[in-house]
Amino acid sequence: MTRYFTEAASAETVNSRMGPDVDPRLAEVMTSLVKHLHAFTEDVRLTTAEWNLAIDFLTRTGQICSVERQEFILLSDVLGLSMLVDAIDHRRPTGATESTVFGPFHVDGAPVLPMGADICLDGKGESCQFEGRVLDLQGRPLEGACLDVWSDNADGFYDVQQPDLQPTWNNRGRFITGDDGRYRFRGIKPTSYPIPDDGPVGQMLSRLGRHPYRPAHMHFLVTAPGHRELVTHTFVGGDVYLESDAVFGVKESLIAPFERREDADAQWRSTYDFVLAPA
Repeated sequence: MTRYFTEAASAETVNSRMGPDVDPRLAEVMTSLVKHLHAFTEDVRLTTAEWNLAIDFLTRTGQICSVERQEFILLSDVLGLSMLVDAIDHRRPTGATESTVFGPFHVDGAPVLPMGADICLDGKGESCQFEGRVLDLQGRPLEGACLDVWSDNADGFYDVQQPDLQPTWNNRGRFITGDDGRYRFRGIKPTSYPIPDDGPVGQMLSRLGRHPYRPAHMHFLVTAPGHRELVTHTFVGGDVYLESDAVFGVKESLIAPFERREDADAQWRSTYDFVLAPA
């Protein structure tokens, strides 16, 4: 134990003050955090002016947060931290569909709709037929799987962002598979859109020479009895932002085909099978 603070032993001094009865996991996390934080400060030789700037940035990040907006999650997203936590916490066996970030726009309790129903309620956008199967790792169809789906509208906004402009439950719905494990619903071909960039996180992206856009995607929350919950997207192949997603959410296995259809009810079709890992 070091009794007084010195630059050479700064992290050790701080960590030595921890009490003896601290929760073991909390002690593990905080010990590592202090070590890495102090090592980072030494590595970049952080100045007082830069430290003050960081405190101001974090203060403004907190001040802009509200029930509808969580700027700290946005900060985590654009630094790739959200995706790293997701990757560590949702490791899956080979063959199972990969996960990605949940995003801030899911709403509980979306209506359960008959298979094949149209979730687009505002009449905007290019219609798209989404279809495929929900399978287990052995390729067997899963009956009773629930696909909770949501996307932005043709203007790049979710219904909760425009409650006075979009119908409630626009581009949202839940679908339950039968014994063949198949799902099918009508929506729109999603569009790329910017994350909120009018706050501290957007200012940081601008200073870093980064854009705020996410590539077009459809959200899926897939559950089935006896299997692990899957939170994921399917991304529109060919989207210009696939390799520069502002929140690093794209995984190559999640890029789905979107095929234009001629003389069909829907202008596009996207087929994708979801493979769930056992619980």
